[in-house]
Amino acid sequence: MAQTYLLFDFGSDEQRVQQARHKLESWKQAFRLDKKLQYKFEREQTPAVEAEPTPEAEAKPGKPEKSKSGKSKSKAQPAKSKSADGEGASENHGDVKLFVRLYFSGHEKLSEQRWIDRIPSEEPFKGAAPKVVRESEPDFAEILKQFDSLE
Repeated sequence: MAQTYLLFDFGSDEQRVQQARHKLESWKQAFRLDKKLQYKFEREQTPAVEAEPTPEAEAKPGKPEKSKSGKSKSKAQPAKSKSADGEGASENHGDVKLFVRLYFSGHEKLSEQRWIDRIPSEEPFKGAAPKVVRESEPDFAEILKQFDSLE
């Protein structure tokens, strides 16, 4: 089975990263590409991200909500933590790289080529500097190690 990797560099645009993730998930489900299309993100942390706990620390002193009834307290805290996570994601200044692995068998060469052509031409992927790395290229071993090391 042939492996091909598509690399995309989204910079710090978290919204486009999420759009790309949703698009890939919808394709996996719609076309039943569970093992044939896999992706992972590499997020580079910058010093601005280390300063990120301060907004969460500011959110924690706002504990007057604990004086309310237990039901409203338990409802308010998860909503608050979700908003804090959402703010953290929008304030993420690190670069995000997307690794997409296409893993088609030998008799599916046409399908593989169609996906290699289609993915970089779709909207969230267009401006992300797409790069295609095939098994025969010298960078393949390095990309394979990097893909396997990501979560």
